Formats: sequence, structure tokens, C-alpha cells
Amino acid sequence: MQRDEASRRGRPRETGGLEVVVATTSAEREACYRLRYRVFVEEMGASIPPGHGGLERDRFDAHCHHLLVRNMASGAVVACTRVLTDTQACLTGGFYSEQEFNLAGIRGLPGRVMEIGRTCVDPAWRRGGTIAALWAGLARFMADNRFGYLIGCASIPMDDGGATARAITDDLREQHLAPAGRQVRPRRPLPALVDGAADASGRLPPLLKAYMRLGAKIGGEPCWDPAFGCADLFISLESGDLQSRYLRHFVERRRDVEPRRRHIAA
Repeated sequence: MQRDEASRRGRPRETGGLEVVVATTSAEREACYRLRYRVFVEEMGASIPPGHGGLERDRFDAHCHHLLVRNMASGAVVACTRVLTDTQACLTGGFYSEQEFNLAGIRGLPGRVMEIGRTCVDPAWRRGGTIAALWAGLARFMADNRFGYLIGCASIPMDDGGATARAITDDLREQHLAPAGRQVRPRRPLPALVDGAADASGRLPPLLKAYMRLGAKIGGEPCWDPAFGCADLFISLESGDLQSRYLRHFVERRRDVEPRRRHIAA
């Protein structure tokens, strides 16, 4: 993989026994793939090709930087995400999300673009501090490499045939719809709801809720991903919003509750 961006570790950002690093070894990357398998395949029922060996990975992974959140006491990886930069996307034929959305407008954005994907958190660690630690790493990566925009997909389960995904999209469209230049069109719209489908709540999944708190916008209607059994909402975020909103919603808010976590973005 060409290392066109800084993948240096630097000093770990500590958050109550957690550290955020960029994977630099095959063992660290494999730990991310194993966590992804547990979450996406075993927990969510995603369909992946045979011969996986308990690892969830695809052709994009070799070109990505992998950020992991690690329990400093045990060394276990408790959360991870991958970053595909605009330069590395040229080697893969485009961003992962281009498989699901027409990104013509995104291609014309001023400044550099990075895509996050396959974000997941161990069930035992799904709390604010873990997500805060992960976003601390992403904020630092964006700042160090001067990215102007972050893009990606946020998944919503389709267990109810898409009723919840539609309710969430309707709710978010009112205040969180991206400007025209950052709106996208899904290549595979959600299937029609069956007659008599029950009304669903617009309660946001934790990761999608975190994206919105950080100032992310949705790109429009979601795309149906049958392999992962979910609806994917395209999200985008300007770097300036990430920096200011990250400090307000995560660092400053958690400082009042747990002072030992105040240095996670240092």
C-alpha cells in the first residue's frame, strides 16, 4: 500500500484506559477484521464469501488506513474504522460508497476528501467514551493530513423491511440534509414497504447519532445493502464542523463527568 498520508502513531490518545492508533502491523489489521466479523457477520447476519477464516474484509482494505481503539489493560481491539483517502481511492477505482451512490457532486468538492467505513464497536464497549476515542483519532487524522471533508455510510438495520430506515431519513431530512452540492442518489433504493407495515420510530443507532452530533449531513435517500441486511445513509462532514463540534460534544461535555479523559484529543 502506498503511504501517501501520515500513518504515524505518535503518542497514544488515552481515554479512560483506551488508546487510539493507526494499525501498522498485519496483526493489528487482522484484529480489526476479526472484530468486524463478530459485529457484521455474527451479530448482524451479513453475508460474506466462504473461506473467510473469521475475518471480514474486502478489496478496499489493502488501500486503507485502519484506526483502532484498544483497551490498554488487555490489548484487545474494542472499536475500529477504516479510512480510504482520495489518492488511494484512485487505485481502487473509486470510494467504497460509489458502489451504492452516485457521487458526482462529491467529486467536485474543493479540498481533500477521506472516506470512513466498516465502523464498528464491540458490544461490551458501546458507550460514549469508546466513540469519543474513535472520533479523537479521526479528528487528528483529518487535521494532520489537511482533509477538507469526511464522507461515509451510516447503516440502519432492515429487520422491519425498511420502516425504521424511512422514519429516520424523514426525521433527519428536516434539519440534517446536506446542501445541493453534497447530495447523492442511491443506486439501489429501499424496497417498497409491505402493506400493513407498522409505524416505526426514528430512534437513531448510536453511531449515526454521533455523526449527527458532530455536524454531519445526510446526502438524501438511503441505499439498500442486501448483503449486510441494512439501509445505508450517505453522510458528509466538513473538517471545520468536526473540530468545533467534537470539542463541544465529546471533550468538553465528558470533562465535567470524567476529568481523567480530558486529554483524548491532545
